[in-house]
This record gives sequence, structure tokens and C-alpha cells, in this order.
Amino acid sequence: MTARTHLTRLLAAATACLVLTACGKKSPADSSAPGTPAPTKIIVQLDWVAEPEHGGFYQAQAKGFFKDAGLDVQLIPGGPNAFVTQKVATNQVQIGQGDSTNTLLAIAQDLPVIQIAAVFQNDPSVFMLHQGNPVTRFEDLAGKTVMARPEWAFLPYLKNKYKIDFNLIPQNYSMANFVADKNLIQQGYYIAEPYHIIKAGGEMPRFLYAWDAGFDAYAVLLANKTWLAAHPEQARAFVKAYIRGWEDYLTNDPTPAHELMKQANDKNTDEFMMFSRQMIIDEKLVAGRGPDGGPANIGRITRERFQTQINQLEELNILAKGKITVDQAMTTDYLP
Repeated sequence: MTARTHLTRLLAAATACLVLTACGKKSPADSSAPGTPAPTKIIVQLDWVAEPEHGGFYQAQAKGFFKDAGLDVQLIPGGPNAFVTQKVATNQVQIGQGDSTNTLLAIAQDLPVIQIAAVFQNDPSVFMLHQGNPVTRFEDLAGKTVMARPEWAFLPYLKNKYKIDFNLIPQNYSMANFVADKNLIQQGYYIAEPYHIIKAGGEMPRFLYAWDAGFDAYAVLLANKTWLAAHPEQARAFVKAYIRGWEDYLTNDPTPAHELMKQANDKNTDEFMMFSRQMIIDEKLVAGRGPDGGPANIGRITRERFQTQINQLEELNILAKGKITVDQAMTTDYLP
């Protein structure tokens, strides 16, 4: 089954289910106390359980940046079945966190969502390798065995670009196999998995970064298009407070965010959160690397990068040619 077919079926089933639960209900974001100004309610669906990858959200929440902007923000932790895009599409939540590849494919299926800001300038999905693994370049993956999500668009991109093939084991999200097998190459989330590998007795892995191969996806904020049209100023206020939250989390004391994260996810420890935060800082995931990197780049998305990604997905026949334009995929109207 192709990645596109798999996604189409998943979206159709999940959206139908969610629409049934959403129909006839008034969105919490549209309710307010009559006669008195009230903060605008915004529900945010996170892609995973509360961890430092959500530091901008939780710092803005803990330090009152959302409240100061006239917003009443509710953060909903996610997980393997968070259905972020589908919940945003049905306005059960107004904003969600996702990756730009899957969001582009969802928009191509006519879901009414659009990408409004970056979470990370580079999607932190990488290949993890043991220090002694002889693989040092993507070309070296030819004939090797890797564990990864079968629907990860980066896999056919690699095969096409480098004219190689490799064996695939479906991702199981456990680090046990990686720690035990010194030859295993496994997809991981750069921010978190290395910590768990080390705690399980392994060594700090090496990485092959997808962006080094020219596959440069974002982690993004996506929003419901109908809600955006009705609440443009609130959306701008949200994005501005969120960006302020990231800058504060990365440069000042992260304790306010970490305390909220521990309440939302009792598996968080201070050691893990500080490790994960440092990984974000070291790789400049939020502010970006290169001459354009820095605090002013937090949250920024560009038309050029989205066009490149659309072109790549079309070339791989994951996305039908001409099915989606940059203007349908993203907007910078809500950035500061």
C-alpha cells in the first residue's frame, strides 16, 4: 500500500468518526460570557505527550503570555493516535502541531486546514546509528536494514535520490532493539530517543539528518481555516505569544514549562527535560541554522521551502501533480 493510499484511508475513517462526534456541537472557541469581554478560548492538540518539544506552548502558558494576549488556551497532550489534523479539520480543536509532510498530504485530501507557523525549522526525524556503525553517508544504506515508519516519505525520497534500496523493518517505537543490535539503523526523534538509549545502557548515537539529504520538512502549527477567517487577530496574538514562549524557554529558566509538563506527563523527569531541551538548542531546531538563524526566525515559514517539498512529493508520486499549491498549504499572515 502506498503512503498516499494509507493516508487517504486513515483520514477518511478518522474524519468520519470525528465529524459524527463534532456535528451539532458548538465549538468552545465560539462561546463567551454575554455582556462582558471574555478571553478567546483556543484548544490546541499536541502531537505527542507533553515533552520539551512543546516547550514554547508550556512556557507561554506557565508565564501568562497567552493570558496577557487575551486568550484562554487549553493544551491537549497527544500520542500515537492523536488524530491532530482530523481534529483541527473538524474544529474540535483550533490549532494543532504536526509535520509539514503529512499536513500537505492531508490538505491535498481537501481537509480545511492550513499551516501558519513553524514549531521546528527542521523536522527532528533522523536515522540513529551506533558509533561504530560503518555507515557514514546515505549512499551507504544500500543493502542495509533500517527500522522506520513505512509511510515516512523520506524513505522513497532516499531510494530515488541515491538510486539505492534497503530492507525495512516497521518502527515499533522501542529503543530495546537498537540498544541490543549494534548494526541496527533506526528512525528516531532527535530530541528524545537518545536520552532513553543512554538510560538503557547504550551510548549516544550518531545521526543521519534528513535535511542533509535535501528533504527539509518543518514541524508546524496548523489551524482550522474557518476558525482562522473568523478570528484573525486572535490567531496572530496566539502565534506571537507562542513565539515569545519559545524564546523564553530556550534562553531563560525553563522551570515554569517543565513543572506544567510534569503535571501533564508524570513520566517526565527534570534530567530528561533538561537533556531534551539541550538537544533542541544544540541543533538550533527552533531558531534555525545558517545566516538566517536566530530569535527573529522563530516560527518563520517560507513559500520557497514549501514549494520545494511539494515538488519532491509530486516527483515521488506521493502527491498528485497540481493537486495543491503553496497558497493552499501555508500562509504567513499570522506571523508577527
